[in-house]
Amino acid sequence: MNEKMNVLLIITDQQRADHLSCAGNSVLKTPNIDSIAKNGVRFTNYFCTNPMCMPNRATLFTGLYPNMHGVRCNGINLPPEIPTITQTLRKKGYHTISIGKIHFQHYSPVIKRNAKSWESMDDWTSEKKGKRVRENFPLPYYGFNEVEITLGHGDIMTGHYQDWLKEKAPQLSNYLGKRLAQRWMLMRYLYDETELPEEYFPTSYVTERTIAFLERFAQGKYDDESFFLHCSIPDPHHPACPPGKYKNMYKPEDIELPPNYIDMDNLSNHNFLGNNIKKSNFKDQSGLVKLLEITPEEKVRKFISYTYGSIALIDYNIGKILSTLKNLGLEKNTMVIFTSDHGDLMGDHGLTLKGPVPFKGVLNIPLIWKVPGLTKNAVSSSLVSSVDIPKTILKILGIRDKTLIRTFQGFNLTPILKDPNQRIRDCCLVEEDEEGGFLKTRLRHLITENYKLTIYEDFENFGDLYNRDDDPGETNNLWNNDKFKDIRNNLLRKMLHESLKIQSRYPETQANII
Repeated sequence: MNEKMNVLLIITDQQRADHLSCAGNSVLKTPNIDSIAKNGVRFTNYFCTNPMCMPNRATLFTGLYPNMHGVRCNGINLPPEIPTITQTLRKKGYHTISIGKIHFQHYSPVIKRNAKSWESMDDWTSEKKGKRVRENFPLPYYGFNEVEITLGHGDIMTGHYQDWLKEKAPQLSNYLGKRLAQRWMLMRYLYDETELPEEYFPTSYVTERTIAFLERFAQGKYDDESFFLHCSIPDPHHPACPPGKYKNMYKPEDIELPPNYIDMDNLSNHNFLGNNIKKSNFKDQSGLVKLLEITPEEKVRKFISYTYGSIALIDYNIGKILSTLKNLGLEKNTMVIFTSDHGDLMGDHGLTLKGPVPFKGVLNIPLIWKVPGLTKNAVSSSLVSSVDIPKTILKILGIRDKTLIRTFQGFNLTPILKDPNQRIRDCCLVEEDEEGGFLKTRLRHLITENYKLTIYEDFENFGDLYNRDDDPGETNNLWNNDKFKDIRNNLLRKMLHESLKIQSRYPETQANII
């Protein structure tokens, strides 16, 4: 057994906190993910710092809020000069490897001509000379010694996965090529059908390559004493297209819509959402849908059923990874963290996907943390933010880095891992900049034990205030309720001061003031 502890960080894409059976979901079964919680702490009040992929993933590796690391929204590369925990771990003798989705740089077509991304789907699929990224991919990449990357969602996938599929199942290369040729349209669908069998689906690729690394490490193929393994599964992000038996594992007709599905009046009368929400074509039975679009019942049921199927496949594969960890004798010396980058509305208030909304479906995400010798089976309702994760990892590993310690903006969660009843935060702040499609706006969310407050750019006298205890469905906005005026004003003051705390202090002072 290594003296230093290993880290296995398993992250899914766009998974809500309540999409686990251990979180109380009575339909979806996730026994393998649940097993992490048997010797770990499951957090019920874990919130992202931004409900979009790139900003929150950057936070998980920098310990900074989006306004500090610069990835305010999707489509902005994480600046290479921003320190990451993987860079620190690499310097301290850890072998750092990422398998699956990274998303520190943008996937999408560029707006600015000279914009460059090592994770551009267009460049990875290009056959033009000098455009092919795979031959020139830079290592180390944000502190990762090794990278085996997936780029895309569902079965619309390129990166190293595409090379793997061509080698494993060349007969499927044409199918994948056709999907990639239509990628920017297909990735707008809630759900779709796939011709890929289970064993060749991207989730299975991430699993196979993760297990291969664990086996290499156990065989002593690396000089490093310990590893940091970022196992990043690009599902259940839309378009949900579970393969094989997972497609019909959960039937749309058996899916119950969320109680707040019918919330049309509240949305249409909402000062911000009322002008931005659209009704989708209720006659269109395809999965095509846009952000902030009222989604018909049939589409929501099918989307949820396909999402459940995708998560069931993820759970099966996580079971294989955990079994490998145990069989190789690495389990007793490996910290395991399971989480996601953000959630999905999944029919809440009649909406699907994500976007600038004040609702918890996109903000509240799963977090299960197991540390050998430290954690026991427990559930914690303590407020926790994704900005707390990197600081806590280094603290548990006993690693000090002067630069990161000085810049980290999160809290050390170790006291909660020891005693789940501990309270470290009195609030979580969520920054949300939206700059894409038809919207360009800013929201800020403040979550406390009992309330959630949301304010909107350009709406000075309007916002959302929900009582988290009495109104779990978030259908009764208390903003204009005189009985809650003092609470609203106190939360606004709290949000102002929390925002001041996390603002940039750069450039740094270069001389003493006399």
